[in-house]
Amino acid sequence: MNTSVQPDLPATARSAIEIACAGQLDCIPDFYHEQFVDHVNSMVFRGHAGARESVGFYRSIFSDLRFDIDDQVTQEDRVATRWTLHGTYRRRPVTLHGIVISRFRDGKIIEDYGVTHSLALPRALGVVHTVLLLTDIARNRVKLPRGAARAQS
Repeated sequence: MNTSVQPDLPATARSAIEIACAGQLDCIPDFYHEQFVDHVNSMVFRGHAGARESVGFYRSIFSDLRFDIDDQVTQEDRVATRWTLHGTYRRRPVTLHGIVISRFRDGKIIEDYGVTHSLALPRALGVVHTVLLLTDIARNRVKLPRGAARAQS
């Protein structure tokens, strides 16, 4: 008789997004494997430090960052999660949608493939707030992740 308890992968994926990705960076090791690889659009982040960098970028834009989980589908060691991001940038509410496919090893996420529409943020912000965001980036008030710099070169 096998008495081992199988991890609840959808619950882990949900908690990773709702807790760690929303800014509780000290929880990253609870959900993500130490060899974690995060593919976000054309950027790649590695390990717990990479996860902190990726989330840190969004936290620097949206201090009130939160995620809603819209849908999840599980197959073997993978969970696909469709999510909605909510945040405010300079009093402008922003809602973005995306999807992430998480692959698990030993009950933790070892790899994520996340996709959001590249123009969704500027559209949500509008012209004036996009210019303000670009100014904040130029003045290092909002720091682009190193992965973004590599993706643009």
